[in-house]
Amino acid sequence: MSEYRSRRAFLAGGGSAVALAVAGCIGESGSSDSMMIFHAGSLAPPFGEAEPHFEEEHGVDVTREAKGSVDSKNKITQQNRKADVLGVSDFRLIRDDIVPDYGDWYAVFTTNSMSIQYREDSPGADDISKDNWWEVLSRDGITIGHSDPAVDPGGYRAVMTQQLGKEEFEGERLYDEATYRKLRENSTVPTGTETHLEGQLESGELDYVFYYQSISSTSGKPFIDLQPEVDLSKATSTYADHYAKAEVETDSGTYTGAPIAYGLTVPSVARSPELGAKWVEYFGTEPGREILKNQGLTPVDPIVVPKSGEDAVPDRVMEVAGAKSNLGPLELSGS
Repeated sequence: MSEYRSRRAFLAGGGSAVALAVAGCIGESGSSDSMMIFHAGSLAPPFGEAEPHFEEEHGVDVTREAKGSVDSKNKITQQNRKADVLGVSDFRLIRDDIVPDYGDWYAVFTTNSMSIQYREDSPGADDISKDNWWEVLSRDGITIGHSDPAVDPGGYRAVMTQQLGKEEFEGERLYDEATYRKLRENSTVPTGTETHLEGQLESGELDYVFYYQSISSTSGKPFIDLQPEVDLSKATSTYADHYAKAEVETDSGTYTGAPIAYGLTVPSVARSPELGAKWVEYFGTEPGREILKNQGLTPVDPIVVPKSGEDAVPDRVMEVAGAKSNLGPLELSGS
């Protein structure tokens, strides 16, 4: 049982005055007017846009730390740090590693897809299209960047995208094994999170980068929307079975391909769990969904929580959520 649910149970038992007095003293920095959020780098744009609105509405000071989702999760599970919200680009990191030891519930709130971004003067920029990107990117002398698969789902998803191109889907594949090997030879990991790749693309250190469509579509640079059989965007059983053919081994674990789905939770170590629940609730409302859309993401409407853990979800979150056992082909309960 999380700290937040314990407090709610105490309130229901008639200890409101005492509990509220305590709650006013245990914010992230020792008061209820501040909160800490650990989140994926790709959530920096929507969370940054939401921050001033949330602060003004609730009279709270929001502090955010953007990092790869694996690293963000590890701050709680390995570094014993405290946060009032954890937001990750792969909800399975919460499902499998946070619940039940570090949290009781989570919500799936938005989706994304993989893309390729480049400069107007990138080598091969005049030739590249959705129908031949693998031919251009496998040329000699091309440098492809993606984030570190060990710390960031954007990194292991970039590798998965390349893997899936050589796998048959409905009897066809985009390219052969040799092309895949050349794509991997041309790929490099210059930084830990996808938010730093754009600067290296601009400087010419990288010619092309694999990262989320939400970043590509809002950056002002040319980009390629990828085929659905490789972009990890389709939450159907047919596509999920295909995506699962991709597997990436890293020092932090082995990751299997699946449709992209982001997760939010209030960890059990939260010092301001009520504020954390309000943040999650916000992204289940129209203003929160509009921000996600503005930043190139696709909101899940309503947000979805696991049916098996529905009783642990704060009431204010349940008011904007639906409880399900699956989100399309995605299993919401732990394995």
